[in-house]
Amino acid sequence: MFMSISTTGTAEHPATDLGFLLHKHPGRVQRFSTAHGEAHVFYPEAGDEACTAALLLDVDPVALVRKGRGKGRAGSPDFALAQYVNDRPYAASSLLAVALRTVFRTAMKGVCEARPGLADQLRPLRIVLPAVPVGGAAGEGDGVAMAVRLFEPLGWQVEASAIPLDETFPAWGESRYVRLELSARRARLADALQQLYVLLPALDGAKHYWVAPDEVDKLLAAGEGWLAAHPERALITRRYLARRWTLTRRAMERLELARLAEADDREVEEVDNAVDDTTGETGPDRGAADEQEAAHEHGAAHEHGAAHERTAPRPPSLAEQRRTAILDALRETGAARVADLGCGQGELIAALLKDPRFTDILGVDVSVRALSAAARRLRLDRMPERQANRLRLVQGALTYTDERLKGFDAAVLCEVIEHLDLPRLPALEYAVFGAARPSAVVVTTPNAGYNVRWESLPAGRFRHADHRFEWDRAEFRDWAGKVAAAYGYTVDIRPVGPQDDEVGAPTQLALFRLGDGAADAPAGKTATMDSTTPEGGETR
Repeated sequence: MFMSISTTGTAEHPATDLGFLLHKHPGRVQRFSTAHGEAHVFYPEAGDEACTAALLLDVDPVALVRKGRGKGRAGSPDFALAQYVNDRPYAASSLLAVALRTVFRTAMKGVCEARPGLADQLRPLRIVLPAVPVGGAAGEGDGVAMAVRLFEPLGWQVEASAIPLDETFPAWGESRYVRLELSARRARLADALQQLYVLLPALDGAKHYWVAPDEVDKLLAAGEGWLAAHPERALITRRYLARRWTLTRRAMERLELARLAEADDREVEEVDNAVDDTTGETGPDRGAADEQEAAHEHGAAHEHGAAHERTAPRPPSLAEQRRTAILDALRETGAARVADLGCGQGELIAALLKDPRFTDILGVDVSVRALSAAARRLRLDRMPERQANRLRLVQGALTYTDERLKGFDAAVLCEVIEHLDLPRLPALEYAVFGAARPSAVVVTTPNAGYNVRWESLPAGRFRHADHRFEWDRAEFRDWAGKVAAAYGYTVDIRPVGPQDDEVGAPTQLALFRLGDGAADAPAGKTATMDSTTPEGGETR
């Protein structure tokens, strides 16, 4: 199989810089051993104005069969029928992708120690692949269309033509092979090589070796900086991983996380920080906040005496009281379809599943690790089919509109809003109240005024390290009223947990309802009930 890479240049920036980028001298023919044959690198032309590097991979079909027996494409039934007569020595497939990584490993990393900065320069590139296999599937289009779909969004000008089965007999039609020529006026060579490493196996839809779990890491490493934003990332991932659905799902979750992190200009670790892999403890999610609140509760309760603790039944924790208050609010609205936004490790979802009135439950979280923990907590893999059909766990960011959130009777934001930077809060408000627009929304958040009752919490500190803010009752009431007025909801503010005459309850809950009473409110205002007032309600 054969591939060529060409570039142009000038006397000041000669095209032969290609040799420095590939770490292969233009004046030599070099040979490299690979697992299934030998690779040869040579330069058909090398001058200041034009330079072409060629990679010729001489595949040993016998070695391919012996080393690949029972693995990947070599173990497939169609291959078994023609083990020694096949397209592997001639068509640019995963074999060529592996050869690229073997021969041009340093070039793919974008490293050029001999000429610092050269690897980052953009230059004209032209890549020619005389025969590329394209394994089609129903609904995925023909070979030419597939090549365009995969390469054009990356900025390549694509010239692809189908190769006939036999030019002597045109009636036989076209083969599954295409001649592919890619051109770019300004591109990094390292990016081009990484894209070829991923997209050649994706076009073929098969590999000559067994696709193990570490292929996900290889895919994400080679796709860094371009795959997460590719409009066909799902198709590429599925075909690169040879349609192994478990690996595909894992890769798509990590790609979505990378896309969200890039959109927020944050590191992936900052976004996916719900579970600490090293300690097994929860991080900045509602589970961790529950644990810390429980510790504060224990410190406050300790002053009542150990003897009383031994005789009295254990009161429900604040987390349990919060979930009970949320369930009561949902039942009050008559909701059947409920979205738990920022579901964390699934504590509320477990409670929702116990009540058959909630027939459709969606759990959404930005953290892949939190969703995995939720699946384990809920024993999703062993859940009865009827129960499992009521539940979906999906990855998503609540600061972006999402079609999957539309059509629900109610949405819950349980201990979520305080984890957002305040400038990001309007984006969440629009995504939930403006775009998704459920009939009811339940929001809970800490009451900052109550923090003084927890002696174990230092003055001025938030209840959890990841909280970006905590509001007192007046601040929360003001925010809820403004959101309700902006989006046509009414809102009822309720306390959750033990009431303190001076500072209120530790948690505050807002139940938003769409429409009811909003039409009767004065322009620019809405009916806002505050159940914490002595009168039991106040219209603002």
